[in-house]
Amino acid sequence: MILNLSELSDEPLHAQVSRQIRAKILSQDLADGEALPSIRGMAKDQRVSVITVQRAYDDLEREGLVQSRRGKGFWVAPIPQGRKQKMAEERFADSLKKLVAHAAADGLSQADMRRILEKLLKKGARR
Repeated sequence: MILNLSELSDEPLHAQVSRQIRAKILSQDLADGEALPSIRGMAKDQRVSVITVQRAYDDLEREGLVQSRRGKGFWVAPIPQGRKQKMAEERFADSLKKLVAHAAADGLSQADMRRILEKLLKKGARR
């Protein structure tokens, strides 16, 4: 599994690992029931500590995205597509709440925010 981790990021490494695996699960790049790399294997491949990967996997397990069995490893939990969509929407809404609050504090109106979001969505569609 290829992840793009950066020690220069403000986001802790375990959060980067869980965020990127979560995205792969919610976008169906990782299928229900698909095995995840072992903790040691992932740590070695990503050049991070075993504790970093353990924390990421634990976070994903608490969210119900992965399952584990002692001695067997971790795999993607079976989640209905509608639930995956709802989870992705909830995460997006939570992120937007923070951005909207910051933008409002900076003096942007709702119209300004909509215009900027529409511009970004159009730009993203061209890629």
